[in-house]
Amino acid sequence: MQMLFQADIGKQTPEEVRATFWKAGDEVDTEVRGFAEDLFRVATTNLEKIDELIIANSKHWRLERMPAVDRNLLRMAVGEMLGFKSTPFPIVINEALEIGRRYSAPESINFLNGLLDAVARSLIAK
Repeated sequence: MQMLFQADIGKQTPEEVRATFWKAGDEVDTEVRGFAEDLFRVATTNLEKIDELIIANSKHWRLERMPAVDRNLLRMAVGEMLGFKSTPFPIVINEALEIGRRYSAPESINFLNGLLDAVARSLIAK
């Protein structure tokens, strides 16, 4: 999510984010880093489709008016739903909500939960 946030707020390309995100000497587990890179790649490659799904399932909210943290948390979770089919949607939603509890406003949690549930149902229906 932090990489998506950096790309969104900093108006950087995915390549620029990758080049600057990981600092030399960072002690990051290679599996964690690999998953983060894969998720970032899926989310940025499918950003148009992800944003369309979020917009189609968000009533009365324009994407650009959502808080940046929430917007990028949604993008991350929907990207995981699209790109990592082996992960059940409830697990993706629960992981996103845990991150939301740490970085989003408390009142955002119900919004995130409802929107991710709606996106998951729309993907299941396809």
